[in-house]
Amino acid sequence: MSTPAYFSKYPTIRFERSDDGILVMSLHRDGGSLTFSAAEHDAYVDAFYDVGRDRANRVVVLTGAGGNFITGIDFSTFGDISDPDVWSKVHDEGTQILENIANIRVPMIFALEGKAHVHAEYGLLANIIVAGESASFNDLPHFAGGIVPGDGVYTLWSHFVGPGRAQAMMLDPQPLSARDAKALGVVAEVVPDGEALPRALEIARSWLGKTDLNLRNTRIHFMQPIKERIVREVGYGLSLEGASATALVRTMRAAS
Repeated sequence: MSTPAYFSKYPTIRFERSDDGILVMSLHRDGGSLTFSAAEHDAYVDAFYDVGRDRANRVVVLTGAGGNFITGIDFSTFGDISDPDVWSKVHDEGTQILENIANIRVPMIFALEGKAHVHAEYGLLANIIVAGESASFNDLPHFAGGIVPGDGVYTLWSHFVGPGRAQAMMLDPQPLSARDAKALGVVAEVVPDGEALPRALEIARSWLGKTDLNLRNTRIHFMQPIKERIVREVGYGLSLEGASATALVRTMRAAS
């Protein structure tokens, strides 16, 4: 199987694909844990689109390097987010990333080690989540940081755990352990630390005997209600988030 050009296109994603079509996407920064920046916000729109349109991918496994998924975010890289032109780019990329992950038309597994404290919603768009014992979810950038959680994180959490619990999670962000996430039905399996990716690959291999149409159409069926919510809610949510970001910047400038 030839190596697609996109495998070497994105500096913070390591792509590895088995001969039988299991694609592993590992997010990283120089081989270690990823701190998210504007560069990733831009590039990941195309990265997930490229993965979704490549029909040689039969199962996709999303994970992170360095013992974590995404641990933090560098807001300074986004520029002046109170500028409508700057936020327009953030808005478009934010909606397109989620749409493009949801449009990956083969089953996805999220193999989580460590922290998914930024953009946990990327992992929530997988069909199965396998988490290490010490793994945790959180939402650091939004309400606690002074902005509306409008980029889809509320949409995805409310879909899986209900609106009341999701609102409490957004308004008082605390790490949600892998065990607690499993009790809520979000995580499918909790495994010893370091075993999330091997277990995800084991599950992926168990699906390879299915026809491509079975794999693809099952994913499409499962994702349809989620895609409807993304289209309905995330663009509006990011507009609200942008307004709150502008207010936050102005308040910070007035205080300095």
